[in-house]
Amino acid sequence: MAPRFIPLSDVAEMLSISASQAYALVRSGELRAIKVGGRGQWRVEVTEIESYIERSYAATAQILEEERAAEHPSIRGEV
Repeated sequence: MAPRFIPLSDVAEMLSISASQAYALVRSGELRAIKVGGRGQWRVEVTEIESYIERSYAATAQILEEERAAEHPSIRGEV
């Protein structure tokens, strides 16, 4: 059975980013996480990673759409 929560080091590996970048995602609130244990180690629920990825896809699509509209005025209805 796969674990429900994983450490930030595993999150970093899954997203192909550094551990400090994974921590920055948590600090900024972009990726929800919890602190557990006496040493307060961060853990991220696997479903939260999937949600983050979906939000990132949506944000990227929005950015690309805005860029296309800026490059092609006819997309915005301007002729």
